[in-house]
Amino acid sequence: MPGSSRMPVSLRNTFTVKKGGSSSQLLALNIDLFRNLVFFLFLLRWTRKGLLKLKGRGIFGTFADTYIAIRRTAYGLFLHAPGVRSQVQKQVSEAITKLQTKLVPSGPGVTRYLTLPKEGWTYETVLKELENLAAMDHTRWEDGFVSGAVYHGGDDLMKLQTEAFGKFTVANPIHPDVFPGVRKMEAEVVSMVLAMFNAPAGAAGVSTSGGTESILMACLSARQKAYSERGVTEPEMILPETGHTAFRKAGSYFGIKSPPSSLPSPNLPRGYKIRLTPHKQQHRAPRRLIPQLPARNNRRHNLALQARCKTQNPPPRRLLPGILPSPVPRKAGFETELFDFRLKGVTSISCDTHKYGFAPKGNSTVLYRTASLRAYQYFISPDWSGGVYASPSIAGSRPGALIAGCWASLMNTGEVGYIDSCAKIVGAAKKIAEAIAENPALNVDLEILGKPLVSVVAFTSKTLNIYDIADAMSAKGWHLNSLQDPPAIHVAVTLPIVKVWEKLITDLEAVVEGEKEKERVRIVEGKGAKGKSMGDSAALYGVAGSLPNKSVVVELASGFLDTLYKA
Repeated sequence: MPGSSRMPVSLRNTFTVKKGGSSSQLLALNIDLFRNLVFFLFLLRWTRKGLLKLKGRGIFGTFADTYIAIRRTAYGLFLHAPGVRSQVQKQVSEAITKLQTKLVPSGPGVTRYLTLPKEGWTYETVLKELENLAAMDHTRWEDGFVSGAVYHGGDDLMKLQTEAFGKFTVANPIHPDVFPGVRKMEAEVVSMVLAMFNAPAGAAGVSTSGGTESILMACLSARQKAYSERGVTEPEMILPETGHTAFRKAGSYFGIKSPPSSLPSPNLPRGYKIRLTPHKQQHRAPRRLIPQLPARNNRRHNLALQARCKTQNPPPRRLLPGILPSPVPRKAGFETELFDFRLKGVTSISCDTHKYGFAPKGNSTVLYRTASLRAYQYFISPDWSGGVYASPSIAGSRPGALIAGCWASLMNTGEVGYIDSCAKIVGAAKKIAEAIAENPALNVDLEILGKPLVSVVAFTSKTLNIYDIADAMSAKGWHLNSLQDPPAIHVAVTLPIVKVWEKLITDLEAVVEGEKEKERVRIVEGKGAKGKSMGDSAALYGVAGSLPNKSVVVELASGFLDTLYKA
């Protein structure tokens, strides 16, 4: 057309090709840029993690952790290698079968009830079957042959607890208006325990189903506080290797990391208290931490108040004696270490009233220095269609009968009763420790670990396999606790054990002498000392427990848990 300019066809085609080429190049450039950005962020993230690791664990600690991780992975690959895996599975299956044979009763005299009876049993029939179940062959805790497990306060107290159960069988604290007496008793139990631990004004607490739930709640509270007040999304918990495994459970449930920690090295005195140096380093690293350290050291080193420490609410120290800590051992005339709310570093404590408080199993408390700390463990759903829902802990419905049994136990025993029980229990523990440490028949081969202050005595062997000793004591009817890392046995003294502690020592002497004789026979026969152990404890701790990769132990433990529900 006149007056119009038209681009020649050849130029238009050239322009189109160049334009398309520029788009392709731009897309490729963007993809390359995005890939580099992702790689940079990945590199930045792991570089940051590496620097934090170095700052928290130091060069040697980082190398040690890396070596352990590589060794664990390599051994795991070895266990899954062709031929090895089948042999491992065979041995695991044999061990689980042996466990099932031991735990699950069988034989012509055993009747299994796998479905509901068509017609309900009579009162007398049920009562008779309950008596049969109670009389099943078991380790005689009634005679004092069980370490821990059963914290029995006496037959009279058990009768009182049974009465309390009967009066509040249907009670549920989730309905305080329906069961006001249970609400009152629960509040009073928490108040009593707070007072025993010298809680300051404004302190608060909650009753739970046991020490594990108490620890879970304290860790949850710490995590929620850190998130709410400081925006912490990757909390970490500094936990000694000897810390109660419920802290690890809390970490697994609530996404709280737990970097490895250490006890004093073997050349240090065996006090088995955590070494502060690595913990101080980890606290000072720019991490978001939930510290779990000795309270007095929290205060002395200002660890819980470090600016880079993203929470000042450490989970509770897990104290096995339950209600015995605080002033009770001191009032009973024993040496003890101060551990209650009088130490400024303590912000939460777990106290099991169902241990040395002699309450029925299923009772514990978690205590907080302030009510605001307790509030972080609450669950409140304001917009549920069923109405506003609020619960103080994990459980919704809870057994009011257990709370009534706990309240009755505390009121019936009283402060004087607990001091008297403490004198008996701690006194027996001292006698056991002295017998092992001073008796020539025992102290040549056995060694007390740490410095027992309250009710638990742990010992290992300098010359014999400690797990062989554990199995031999089991053969004599005792149920003691086998430990690992270091290999050891511990005795948690209870009131029933108080009556038979001398027999415990006598049987221990006989077992040690018997194991020494076996060692002498092995040497004479040319098999060498400390022969292979075949007992139950050795199978779990002495063999599987020593593996760098614990997958075999996990399989054994999973098989054990499955067995618990095998009807």
